[in-house]
Amino acid sequence: MDPRLSALARDLQRIFGARLQSLVTYGDPADPDGVHTLALVERLSFEDLTACAPHVSGWQRAGLAVPLLLSRDEFVRTLDVFPIEYGYIIATHALISGDAPFTGMTIRDADLRRACELQTKSHLIHLREGYLESSGQTGRIGGMMAASAPALRALVRNLDRLEPGTAERAGMTPAFIDEIAAAGDTTIADPSALLSRYIDTVGRLWEEVDTWRGDTDGL
Repeated sequence: MDPRLSALARDLQRIFGARLQSLVTYGDPADPDGVHTLALVERLSFEDLTACAPHVSGWQRAGLAVPLLLSRDEFVRTLDVFPIEYGYIIATHALISGDAPFTGMTIRDADLRRACELQTKSHLIHLREGYLESSGQTGRIGGMMAASAPALRALVRNLDRLEPGTAERAGMTPAFIDEIAAAGDTTIADPSALLSRYIDTVGRLWEEVDTWRGDTDGL
């Protein structure tokens, strides 16, 4: 096991004792924000946070992101609230210590579809707001689009998990996403035309996702 994760497990064991039920790592270990972990505990108090706080700088220096701390009951009861985020954790996790944490847990397709629709519409709204806040300045427009590319890629991945080909049907091709990511290039004289295409394409993508509403329970 990675010695950094072993050290984290020991730190959390000292703080939570028998209340530490499971510790897992998840996501991309090469994430520039650090290695991500989730600790599920029997209960979580402010005193626990106070005990963890002095360790945070050491964890970060070791290349670990600040652990996500939740009670197992919180995690189970909010599966429907964070289906994308929790689904990612469940799909990519590896156990560090404790019991297998996700046995019997499932992410409902209806919850995931609703979250994808929210994510798509939010992306569209933020693009419109970003353009207004740029005051039409080309450098700010390009920078705003480039900064949105990681969230766009995550959105497309989530949509394709449910309905492969959804993004491409709306015109959100890999080549177009690469074009968005490169929009901060200062050699682009005026990125406004690209932003117009971007907003139109995300709008079509949302309309595509919105048609899922009639095919899912509770939507």
